[in-house]
Amino acid sequence: MKTNGATHLLRSALVDFKRNKARTFLTALGITIGVMSVVLLIALGQGLKNYLQEQFENLGSNVVFIMPGSGLGGGAPAGLFGGAEFDEKDVSNLRRISEAELVVPVYFATTTIESSGNEYTGYIYGMNEEVFPLMNIKPIAGEIFTRSDVSARSKKAFIGFTLAEEFFGDPKDAVGRTIRMKNMRFKIIGVGEKRGDNELDIAAVIPYKTTFGSMNPDKTFFSIYLGVENEDDVKKVKEEAEELLLKRYDEEEFSVAEQSELLDTVNQIFAVVNGILVAIGSISLLVGGIGIMNIMYATVTERTKEIGIRRAVGATENDILLQFLTESVVLSVLGGVIGLILAFLIVLGIRIFFPASINILSVVITFVISTGIGIFFGVFPARRAAKLPPIEAIRYE
Repeated sequence: MKTNGATHLLRSALVDFKRNKARTFLTALGITIGVMSVVLLIALGQGLKNYLQEQFENLGSNVVFIMPGSGLGGGAPAGLFGGAEFDEKDVSNLRRISEAELVVPVYFATTTIESSGNEYTGYIYGMNEEVFPLMNIKPIAGEIFTRSDVSARSKKAFIGFTLAEEFFGDPKDAVGRTIRMKNMRFKIIGVGEKRGDNELDIAAVIPYKTTFGSMNPDKTFFSIYLGVENEDDVKKVKEEAEELLLKRYDEEEFSVAEQSELLDTVNQIFAVVNGILVAIGSISLLVGGIGIMNIMYATVTERTKEIGIRRAVGATENDILLQFLTESVVLSVLGGVIGLILAFLIVLGIRIFFPASINILSVVITFVISTGIGIFFGVFPARRAAKLPPIEAIRYE
Protein backbone atom coordinates (compact mmCIF):
# COMPACT_ATOMS: atom_id res chain seq x y z
CA MET A 1 0.00 0.00 0.00
CA LYS A 2 2.83 2.39 0.88
CA THR A 3 4.51 1.70 -2.46
CA ASN A 4 1.26 2.33 -4.31
CA GLY A 5 0.76 5.56 -2.35
CA ALA A 6 4.27 6.80 -3.22
CA THR A 7 3.74 5.87 -6.87
CA HIS A 8 0.45 7.76 -6.92
CA LEU A 9 2.05 10.85 -5.39
CA LEU A 10 4.87 10.72 -7.95
CA ARG A 11 2.47 10.35 -10.87
CA SER A 12 0.34 13.18 -9.53
CA ALA A 13 3.40 15.43 -9.33
CA LEU A 14 4.47 14.58 -12.89
CA VAL A 15 0.95 15.24 -14.22
CA ASP A 16 0.97 18.68 -12.60
CA PHE A 17 4.41 19.43 -14.06
CA LYS A 18 3.15 18.56 -17.56
CA ARG A 19 0.29 21.03 -17.18
CA ASN A 20 2.77 23.84 -16.54
CA LYS A 21 5.88 22.84 -18.49
CA ALA A 22 7.37 26.34 -18.78
CA ARG A 23 6.93 27.05 -15.07
CA THR A 24 8.34 23.63 -14.16
CA PHE A 25 11.41 24.24 -16.34
CA LEU A 26 12.08 27.71 -14.95
CA THR A 27 11.64 26.54 -11.35
CA ALA A 28 13.97 23.56 -11.80
CA LEU A 29 16.48 25.83 -13.57
CA GLY A 30 17.44 27.51 -10.31
CA ILE A 31 18.40 24.18 -8.70
CA THR A 32 20.08 23.04 -11.94
CA ILE A 33 22.34 26.11 -12.00
CA GLY A 34 23.06 25.78 -8.28
CA VAL A 35 24.06 22.11 -8.44
CA MET A 36 26.06 22.62 -11.61
CA SER A 37 27.90 25.59 -10.06
CA VAL A 38 28.83 23.74 -6.88
CA VAL A 39 30.04 20.61 -8.69
CA LEU A 40 31.99 22.62 -11.29
CA LEU A 41 33.65 24.86 -8.71
CA ILE A 42 34.75 21.85 -6.67
CA ALA A 43 35.95 20.08 -9.85
CA LEU A 44 38.02 23.11 -10.88
CA GLY A 45 39.44 23.45 -7.38
CA GLN A 46 40.37 19.76 -7.37
CA GLY A 47 41.86 20.19 -10.84
CA LEU A 48 44.12 23.01 -9.67
CA LYS A 49 45.17 20.88 -6.72
CA ASN A 50 45.94 17.96 -9.08
CA TYR A 51 47.94 20.29 -11.34
CA LEU A 52 50.13 21.56 -8.48
CA GLN A 53 50.69 18.02 -7.21
CA GLU A 54 51.86 17.01 -10.68
CA GLN A 55 54.36 19.88 -10.66
CA PHE A 56 55.90 18.67 -7.39
CA GLU A 57 55.91 15.05 -8.56
CA ASN A 58 57.81 16.09 -11.68
CA LEU A 59 60.61 17.29 -9.42
CA GLY A 60 61.13 13.83 -7.97
CA SER A 61 60.51 12.56 -4.47
CA ASN A 62 63.84 13.43 -2.81
CA VAL A 63 63.93 17.19 -3.28
CA VAL A 64 64.36 19.88 -0.64
CA PHE A 65 62.98 23.31 -1.58
CA ILE A 66 64.51 26.53 -0.27
CA MET A 67 62.27 29.54 -0.80
CA PRO A 68 62.25 33.17 0.37
CA GLY A 69 59.78 34.11 3.10
CA SER A 70 58.31 32.01 5.89
CA GLY A 71 55.08 31.03 4.12
CA LEU A 72 55.71 27.30 3.62
CA GLY A 73 55.05 26.53 7.25
CA GLY A 74 52.07 28.86 7.58
CA GLY A 75 49.83 27.85 4.73
CA ALA A 76 50.73 30.75 2.40
CA PRO A 77 52.98 30.66 -0.65
CA ALA A 78 56.61 31.19 0.25
CA GLY A 79 58.01 34.52 -0.81
CA LEU A 80 54.60 36.15 -0.81
CA PHE A 81 55.75 38.71 1.73
CA GLY A 82 59.36 39.06 0.57
CA GLY A 83 62.29 37.48 2.35
CA ALA A 84 65.86 36.46 1.64
CA GLU A 85 67.52 37.08 -1.72
CA PHE A 86 69.68 34.04 -2.29
CA ASP A 87 72.99 34.34 -4.12
CA GLU A 88 75.99 32.27 -5.20
CA LYS A 89 77.42 32.30 -1.69
CA ASP A 90 74.34 30.42 -0.51
CA VAL A 91 74.79 27.92 -3.31
CA SER A 92 78.44 27.37 -2.32
CA ASN A 93 77.52 26.96 1.34
CA LEU A 94 74.77 24.44 0.56
CA ARG A 95 77.22 22.36 -1.49
CA ARG A 96 78.99 21.61 1.79
CA ILE A 97 76.08 19.33 2.72
CA SER A 98 77.51 15.95 1.77
CA GLU A 99 74.11 14.26 1.36
CA ALA A 100 72.92 16.95 -1.08
CA GLU A 101 73.93 15.36 -4.38
CA LEU A 102 72.50 18.17 -6.54
CA VAL A 103 72.27 21.91 -5.81
CA VAL A 104 70.27 23.93 -8.31
CA PRO A 105 69.92 27.73 -8.07
CA VAL A 106 66.74 28.99 -9.76
CA TYR A 107 66.25 32.30 -11.54
CA PHE A 108 62.68 32.64 -12.83
CA ALA A 109 60.90 35.23 -14.98
CA THR A 110 57.86 35.51 -17.22
CA THR A 111 58.71 37.08 -20.57
CA THR A 112 57.85 37.41 -24.24
CA ILE A 113 59.86 34.97 -26.33
CA GLU A 114 60.38 35.75 -30.02
CA SER A 115 61.40 33.54 -32.92
CA SER A 116 60.70 33.28 -36.65
CA GLY A 117 58.72 36.53 -36.52
CA ASN A 118 56.34 35.15 -33.87
CA GLU A 119 55.92 35.99 -30.20
CA TYR A 120 54.87 33.76 -27.32
CA THR A 121 54.53 34.46 -23.61
CA GLY A 122 56.59 31.91 -21.72
CA TYR A 123 59.08 31.49 -18.90
CA ILE A 124 62.82 31.81 -18.44
CA TYR A 125 64.54 29.48 -16.01
CA GLY A 126 68.15 30.29 -15.19
CA MET A 127 69.64 27.10 -13.70
CA ASN A 128 72.75 24.97 -13.77
CA GLU A 129 73.27 21.65 -15.55
CA GLU A 130 72.19 19.72 -12.44
CA VAL A 131 68.54 20.61 -13.06
CA PHE A 132 68.26 17.97 -15.79
CA PRO A 133 68.83 14.92 -13.56
CA LEU A 134 67.02 16.62 -10.65
CA MET A 135 63.80 17.15 -12.61
CA ASN A 136 64.29 14.15 -14.89
CA ILE A 137 64.32 16.37 -17.98
CA LYS A 138 65.21 14.44 -21.11
CA PRO A 139 65.72 15.80 -24.64
CA ILE A 140 63.74 14.50 -27.61
CA ALA A 141 66.16 16.38 -29.85
CA GLY A 142 69.55 18.00 -29.37
CA GLU A 143 71.32 18.05 -26.03
CA ILE A 144 71.42 19.70 -22.63
CA PHE A 145 73.89 22.42 -21.66
CA THR A 146 76.95 21.56 -19.57
CA ARG A 147 78.86 22.90 -16.58
CA SER A 148 81.30 24.64 -18.93
CA ASP A 149 78.33 26.36 -20.63
CA VAL A 150 77.26 27.70 -17.23
CA SER A 151 80.77 28.95 -16.39
CA ALA A 152 81.19 30.53 -19.83
CA ARG A 153 77.78 32.25 -19.62
CA SER A 154 76.88 30.69 -22.95
CA LYS A 155 73.83 31.96 -24.76
CA LYS A 156 72.38 28.51 -25.19
CA ALA A 157 68.79 27.52 -24.46
CA PHE A 158 67.04 24.22 -23.83
CA ILE A 159 63.36 24.80 -24.57
CA GLY A 160 60.10 23.06 -23.75
CA PHE A 161 58.13 20.91 -26.18
CA THR A 162 55.12 23.26 -26.51
CA LEU A 163 57.34 26.30 -27.06
CA ALA A 164 59.25 24.51 -29.84
CA GLU A 165 56.00 23.31 -31.41
CA GLU A 166 54.52 26.82 -31.31
CA PHE A 167 57.45 28.35 -33.15
CA PHE A 168 58.63 25.59 -35.49
CA GLY A 169 55.77 23.11 -35.95
CA ASP A 170 57.88 20.00 -35.50
CA PRO A 171 59.72 20.45 -32.17
CA LYS A 172 62.75 18.60 -33.54
CA ASP A 173 63.22 21.39 -36.11
CA ALA A 174 63.95 23.84 -33.27
CA VAL A 175 67.51 22.62 -32.67
CA GLY A 176 70.03 25.06 -34.11
CA ARG A 177 67.47 27.87 -34.44
CA THR A 178 67.45 31.01 -32.32
CA ILE A 179 65.05 32.69 -29.91
CA ARG A 180 65.09 36.19 -28.47
CA MET A 181 64.36 36.97 -24.81
CA LYS A 182 65.00 40.12 -22.78
CA ASN A 183 66.84 41.66 -25.77
CA MET A 184 69.24 38.72 -25.95
CA ARG A 185 69.56 36.02 -28.60
CA PHE A 186 69.94 32.37 -27.64
CA LYS A 187 70.78 29.34 -29.74
CA ILE A 188 68.46 26.38 -29.14
CA ILE A 189 70.58 23.33 -28.35
CA GLY A 190 67.83 20.96 -27.21
CA VAL A 191 64.10 20.37 -26.85
CA GLY A 192 62.56 18.56 -23.89
CA GLU A 193 59.98 15.79 -23.86
CA LYS A 194 56.36 16.83 -23.50
CA ARG A 195 55.67 16.66 -19.78
CA GLY A 196 52.12 17.94 -19.45
CA ASP A 197 53.75 20.48 -17.16
CA ASN A 198 52.64 23.84 -18.51
CA GLU A 199 55.56 25.76 -17.01
CA LEU A 200 58.39 23.62 -18.36
CA ASP A 201 56.63 22.91 -21.65
CA ILE A 202 56.57 26.65 -22.45
CA ALA A 203 59.89 27.54 -20.81
CA ALA A 204 63.44 28.20 -21.95
CA VAL A 205 66.07 26.84 -19.56
CA ILE A 206 69.36 28.72 -19.80
CA PRO A 207 72.64 28.71 -17.81
CA TYR A 208 71.99 30.73 -14.67
CA LYS A 209 75.20 32.78 -14.99
CA THR A 210 74.00 33.98 -18.39
CA THR A 211 71.20 35.84 -16.58
CA PHE A 212 73.78 37.92 -14.66
CA GLY A 213 73.59 41.33 -16.28
CA SER A 214 70.50 42.96 -17.77
CA MET A 215 68.24 40.03 -16.85
CA ASN A 216 69.38 39.57 -13.29
CA PRO A 217 71.65 42.49 -12.32
CA ASP A 218 71.54 41.63 -8.59
CA LYS A 219 72.67 38.04 -9.29
CA THR A 220 70.01 36.66 -6.95
CA PHE A 221 67.83 33.55 -7.12
CA PHE A 222 64.12 32.97 -6.67
CA SER A 223 64.82 29.65 -4.95
CA ILE A 224 67.31 26.82 -4.57
CA TYR A 225 66.55 23.10 -5.01
CA LEU A 226 68.54 20.36 -3.32
CA GLY A 227 68.50 16.84 -4.75
CA VAL A 228 69.06 14.03 -2.24
CA GLU A 229 70.02 10.56 -3.43
CA ASN A 230 68.79 8.62 -0.41
CA GLU A 231 65.25 9.28 0.82
CA ASP A 232 66.36 8.60 4.42
CA ASP A 233 68.71 11.59 4.21
CA VAL A 234 66.07 14.15 3.20
CA LYS A 235 65.29 15.22 6.76
CA LYS A 236 68.98 15.56 7.62
CA VAL A 237 69.63 17.67 4.51
CA LYS A 238 66.71 19.90 5.40
CA GLU A 239 68.02 20.47 8.94
CA GLU A 240 71.58 21.17 7.76
CA ALA A 241 70.32 23.62 5.12
CA GLU A 242 68.37 25.50 7.79
CA GLU A 243 71.47 25.72 10.01
CA LEU A 244 73.60 27.07 7.17
CA LEU A 245 71.05 29.66 6.08
CA LEU A 246 70.48 30.88 9.66
CA LYS A 247 74.08 32.11 9.64
CA ARG A 248 73.10 34.70 7.00
CA TYR A 249 69.34 35.22 7.36
CA ASP A 250 66.72 35.49 10.05
CA GLU A 251 64.38 32.54 10.52
CA GLU A 252 61.38 34.34 9.00
CA GLU A 253 63.32 35.28 5.84
CA PHE A 254 63.38 31.81 4.32
CA SER A 255 61.62 28.44 4.27
CA VAL A 256 63.10 24.99 3.83
CA ALA A 257 60.66 22.21 3.04
CA GLU A 258 60.60 18.75 1.57
CA GLN A 259 58.07 17.70 -1.04
CA SER A 260 55.66 16.03 1.38
CA GLU A 261 55.42 19.25 3.43
CA LEU A 262 54.68 21.29 0.34
CA LEU A 263 51.96 18.87 -0.70
CA ASP A 264 50.46 19.04 2.80
CA THR A 265 50.42 22.83 2.57
CA VAL A 266 48.77 22.66 -0.85
CA ASN A 267 46.13 20.29 0.53
CA GLN A 268 45.43 22.62 3.46
CA ILE A 269 45.09 25.62 1.17
CA PHE A 270 42.72 23.83 -1.18
CA ALA A 271 40.60 22.51 1.65
CA VAL A 272 39.91 26.16 2.53
CA VAL A 273 39.51 27.16 -1.13
CA ASN A 274 37.03 24.34 -1.79
CA GLY A 275 35.04 25.35 1.28
CA ILE A 276 34.80 28.91 -0.03
CA LEU A 277 33.85 27.69 -3.52
CA VAL A 278 31.11 25.48 -2.10
CA ALA A 279 29.78 28.40 -0.07
CA ILE A 280 29.68 30.60 -3.19
CA GLY A 281 27.96 27.91 -5.26
CA SER A 282 25.49 27.24 -2.45
CA ILE A 283 24.11 30.74 -2.88
CA SER A 284 22.72 29.58 -6.23
CA LEU A 285 21.13 26.57 -4.52
CA LEU A 286 19.57 28.86 -1.92
CA VAL A 287 18.14 31.11 -4.64
CA GLY A 288 16.79 28.03 -6.43
CA GLY A 289 15.14 26.86 -3.21
CA ILE A 290 13.46 30.22 -2.71
CA GLY A 291 12.24 29.99 -6.31
CA ILE A 292 10.67 26.59 -5.59
CA MET A 293 8.96 27.96 -2.48
CA ASN A 294 7.51 30.92 -4.38
CA ILE A 295 6.21 28.75 -7.22
CA MET A 296 4.72 26.22 -4.79
CA TYR A 297 2.91 29.03 -2.97
CA ALA A 298 1.50 30.17 -6.32
CA THR A 299 0.51 26.56 -7.09
CA VAL A 300 -1.33 26.26 -3.78
CA THR A 301 -3.30 29.42 -4.56
CA GLU A 302 -4.17 28.19 -8.06
CA ARG A 303 -5.31 24.77 -6.78
CA THR A 304 -7.18 25.95 -3.69
CA LYS A 305 -10.53 24.66 -5.02
CA GLU A 306 -8.95 21.31 -5.94
CA ILE A 307 -7.57 21.02 -2.40
CA GLY A 308 -11.01 21.75 -0.94
CA ILE A 309 -12.66 19.04 -3.08
CA ARG A 310 -10.00 16.51 -2.12
CA ARG A 311 -10.50 17.29 1.57
CA ALA A 312 -14.28 17.02 1.14
CA VAL A 313 -14.01 13.49 -0.29
CA GLY A 314 -11.80 12.25 2.55
CA ALA A 315 -8.23 13.42 2.00
CA THR A 316 -6.46 14.21 5.28
CA GLU A 317 -4.12 17.10 6.06
CA ASN A 318 -1.20 14.64 5.78
CA ASP A 319 -2.37 13.56 2.32
CA ILE A 320 -2.35 17.17 1.09
CA LEU A 321 0.96 17.87 2.84
CA LEU A 322 2.61 14.84 1.20
CA GLN A 323 1.18 15.73 -2.22
CA PHE A 324 2.70 19.20 -2.33
CA LEU A 325 5.89 18.16 -0.55
CA THR A 326 6.40 15.40 -3.13
CA GLU A 327 6.01 17.92 -5.95
CA SER A 328 8.60 20.18 -4.35
CA VAL A 329 11.12 17.36 -3.80
CA VAL A 330 10.64 15.90 -7.30
CA LEU A 331 11.16 19.37 -8.78
CA SER A 332 14.35 19.81 -6.75
CA VAL A 333 15.70 16.34 -7.56
CA LEU A 334 14.91 16.81 -11.25
CA GLY A 335 16.84 20.08 -11.30
CA GLY A 336 19.69 18.44 -9.38
CA VAL A 337 20.00 15.52 -11.80
CA ILE A 338 20.08 17.85 -14.82
CA GLY A 339 22.69 20.00 -13.05
CA LEU A 340 24.88 16.97 -12.35
CA ILE A 341 24.64 15.75 -15.97
CA LEU A 342 25.60 19.18 -17.31
CA ALA A 343 28.50 19.44 -14.83
CA PHE A 344 29.82 16.01 -15.89
CA LEU A 345 29.68 16.98 -19.58
CA ILE A 346 31.45 20.30 -18.97
CA VAL A 347 34.19 18.65 -16.90
CA LEU A 348 34.75 16.07 -19.66
CA GLY A 349 35.39 18.96 -22.03
CA ILE A 350 37.65 20.80 -19.59
CA ARG A 351 39.77 17.70 -18.92
CA ILE A 352 41.21 17.98 -22.44
CA PHE A 353 43.08 21.09 -21.30
CA PHE A 354 43.08 20.97 -17.50
CA PRO A 355 43.07 18.11 -14.92
CA ALA A 356 39.66 18.97 -13.42
CA SER A 357 38.04 16.04 -11.64
CA ILE A 358 34.68 15.37 -10.04
CA ASN A 359 34.77 14.12 -6.49
CA ILE A 360 32.02 11.51 -6.02
CA LEU A 361 31.58 12.54 -2.38
CA SER A 362 30.93 16.13 -3.44
CA VAL A 363 28.34 14.88 -5.95
CA VAL A 364 26.52 12.88 -3.28
CA ILE A 365 26.62 15.78 -0.82
CA THR A 366 25.39 18.24 -3.46
CA PHE A 367 22.56 15.90 -4.44
CA VAL A 368 21.53 15.43 -0.81
CA ILE A 369 21.63 19.20 -0.26
CA SER A 370 19.46 19.85 -3.33
CA THR A 371 16.94 17.26 -2.10
CA GLY A 372 17.02 18.82 1.36
CA ILE A 373 16.35 22.22 -0.16
CA GLY A 374 13.31 20.81 -1.92
CA ILE A 375 11.99 19.46 1.38
CA PHE A 376 12.85 22.56 3.42
CA PHE A 377 11.40 25.11 1.02
CA GLY A 378 8.50 22.83 0.11
CA VAL A 379 7.30 22.38 3.69
CA PHE A 380 5.96 25.92 4.09
CA PRO A 381 3.62 26.01 1.04
CA ALA A 382 2.68 22.36 1.64
CA ARG A 383 1.64 23.13 5.22
CA ARG A 384 -0.37 26.11 3.98
CA ALA A 385 -2.20 23.86 1.54
CA ALA A 386 -2.84 21.22 4.20
CA LYS A 387 -4.26 23.78 6.67
CA LEU A 388 -6.82 25.25 4.25
CA PRO A 389 -10.39 24.83 5.63
CA PRO A 390 -12.24 22.50 3.16
CA ILE A 391 -15.44 24.59 2.88
CA GLU A 392 -13.61 27.88 2.28
CA ALA A 393 -11.29 26.16 -0.21
CA ILE A 394 -14.25 24.83 -2.25
CA ARG A 395 -15.82 28.33 -2.34
CA TYR A 396 -12.53 29.90 -3.47
CA GLU A 397 -12.65 31.49 -6.90
